[in-house]
Amino acid sequence: MSEPVIDPVIDLARISAVVFDTDGVVTDTARGHAAAWKHVFDAFLRGRSGPFDIRDDYLRHVDGRPRLDGIRTFLASRGITLPEGSADDEPGAPTVHGLGLAKDRTFMAQVDEYGVAAFPATVALLHELRRRGARTAAVSASLHGRKLVNSAGVSHLFDVLIDGDDAALMNLPGMPDPALFLEAARRLGLPPARVAVVDAALPGVEAGEKGAFGLVVGVVREGGAAGELRAQGAGVVVSDLGEIEVRGRVLPLTS
Repeated sequence: MSEPVIDPVIDLARISAVVFDTDGVVTDTARGHAAAWKHVFDAFLRGRSGPFDIRDDYLRHVDGRPRLDGIRTFLASRGITLPEGSADDEPGAPTVHGLGLAKDRTFMAQVDEYGVAAFPATVALLHELRRRGARTAAVSASLHGRKLVNSAGVSHLFDVLIDGDDAALMNLPGMPDPALFLEAARRLGLPPARVAVVDAALPGVEAGEKGAFGLVVGVVREGGAAGELRAQGAGVVVSDLGEIEVRGRVLPLTS
């Protein structure tokens, strides 16, 4: 279990690398994902159930999970079962894949029209970590995670980048399983106890706790609750990564 931390501090005497979730932590795309899901689910739910609620439905059942897992989890919360379908389904078809394809099309249309921005506080923290010798990684359950990081112009700030395509190729389970974070730690060449993870989604914070990482930082987004992040295992909870203080530096390995 991660040791509870009161002050928002990353101490590089015991942490040598930091793994960041992408959506809502590195890139300001979480609201776009939520809006795309609401558009797709509201159309599907019409005549079947009440509308999709970003606070109660997106944050609890969809946020931070691989796209198809999020669909299954949300529909199960409404007592709805759909056939799986396939990647060849028409976007919007009443299948798990059909809804996923519709969401993907809606979200990427937003990205193509408006672009992707990185959070300034995250960029500043990344620069400070790297200046002090820490290694960094970005992970995303999204198949477009690599494209989003590249589009935001911050790929050079990461030593390791893993997205949904990588996870699919390696057959890694989605969060709250810690496999994605553990793979990032492996590629960084460090044990989880020497790595901090930063996530704004409840499944990601839970994954950091399950993976026995040295520090789990939860970021409260609009509509989120600090208490829920702490309950899932966050040792530090902030509303903005500008609140994080970095102490010390990572000493180079000596032979």
